[in-house]
Amino acid sequence: MAVSNLDMHALFVLGDLRAKLVKQFQSRFVYITEQNAEGIYIAELDTESALVVDDKPGLKLKVGDHFSASVLPSREGGKLDIKFRDIKLTVYGLGDYAFVTTADGHGIVFKEGHSVVMVFAAHQQLQEGLTKTLKAVTAKAAKWRKGELVTFKASE
Repeated sequence: MAVSNLDMHALFVLGDLRAKLVKQFQSRFVYITEQNAEGIYIAELDTESALVVDDKPGLKLKVGDHFSASVLPSREGGKLDIKFRDIKLTVYGLGDYAFVTTADGHGIVFKEGHSVVMVFAAHQQLQEGLTKTLKAVTAKAAKWRKGELVTFKASE
């Protein structure tokens, strides 16, 4: 039988990461990107029309039917489960994410395998060059060559 627990270190690190995600959704326009060998998928969320629910005691964040992040117990001490569309990411701790900042806003890039997902809080709605802008932001943490993820520069 598998034993799952949420140790204090995981609670601190992953709870803090969840809190930083909550801050992302305080911006009006939030962009979520998924980038892998096949290309990039971009979704724009207007937080005025998408209900943002921050359940602090339950360590869960839910944004409409689009996005959710929950800190859960695991064998390793804890994990952050992120769900977006049909994507399910699991972050176990340090090294799986990076914080990026540009003139257009700030984001968190998550890596799992050969894919990255970014949650980007824009200062204002991105009108032109959406794909180019968001790829450039992702490139601050994740470098791609010939469609393959070759390096990922984690923040912590």
